[in-house]
Amino acid sequence: MGLNLEWLRTFKSIYEQGTLTGAAQELFISQPGVSLHLNSLEAYTGYKLFDRSAKKLVPTERGKVIYNFIEEPLLKLENAEQLFHKSTKADRATISIGMCFETFQYTLEKYIATLPFNVIIKFGDYPQMINDLDKGLLDLIITPQKGDQKNLEFKPFSKERIVLVAGGKTDIKPLNALLKKKDLKAAENWLKEQLWYSTAADMEHLKRFWQFNFHHQMDFKPNYIVPNICSIVRCLSGETGFSVVPDFLCAREIETGSMKLAWEGESIMENTLYFGTRKKTMYAAEIDKVQRIFSTELYSPSVVNSYAGSHQ
Repeated sequence: MGLNLEWLRTFKSIYEQGTLTGAAQELFISQPGVSLHLNSLEAYTGYKLFDRSAKKLVPTERGKVIYNFIEEPLLKLENAEQLFHKSTKADRATISIGMCFETFQYTLEKYIATLPFNVIIKFGDYPQMINDLDKGLLDLIITPQKGDQKNLEFKPFSKERIVLVAGGKTDIKPLNALLKKKDLKAAENWLKEQLWYSTAADMEHLKRFWQFNFHHQMDFKPNYIVPNICSIVRCLSGETGFSVVPDFLCAREIETGSMKLAWEGESIMENTLYFGTRKKTMYAAEIDKVQRIFSTELYSPSVVNSYAGSHQ
């Protein structure tokens, strides 16, 4: 039996994700399938490639050697596979779009089935998205960051504010009273006693908001850690608790009263959102259609503000 390329692809994913579950999710295959690929590769090489611990698979020295050999060639193969896929679909265009998961779920997801062209959605960090756009692996990105590559252009189309929000049942009158008196220390202490939600991926919004307004690092842990910001919105809707999120992700809930805009902070924390594209593209019509969807779906900060007072 020869070496199977899928074994190597699965091995690379396990190495980078650290768990069989993470690799299964990334590759869209079952966890038993991931285990089978790994066992087959270990049987083929005759070496143990990972040390199994309770929480994570740690690569052995042999595993590290194999990863270093295959990482770059596999990346080139994947890029070639994607570009070839594009070129063979002459009758139906295919565009690749990069953005964060929450932005996709909030804006584009419900329109996917109606688009008259093929779409590949990629999630990841913004510097990598900009790099992939420059290389031609992505055709459009939605990003709060800009690159300086000469063949790329970044067009601002919306803003997001990072705000303190509360569930619809939360009594925020004590907070409002403290903020009205400009007693930030008491407001901070009160907030630390409340129920908090954050995401498993990172707590960057919460950490930045705390530092920005209270001028030191947050010194408490959220009560509930959920997969992503969309989960936070669903958990808080009509319930009790606080979180710090981009305003557009909960604008509808604030409008209906299932969530409350509790505080924008002493100073506004605001990001400009850009459409990132290459200056020359053969997919201008398809990109324009997607951009129009985003421009329609994304709420501006003023929309959130107009409903804030009536739901406190």
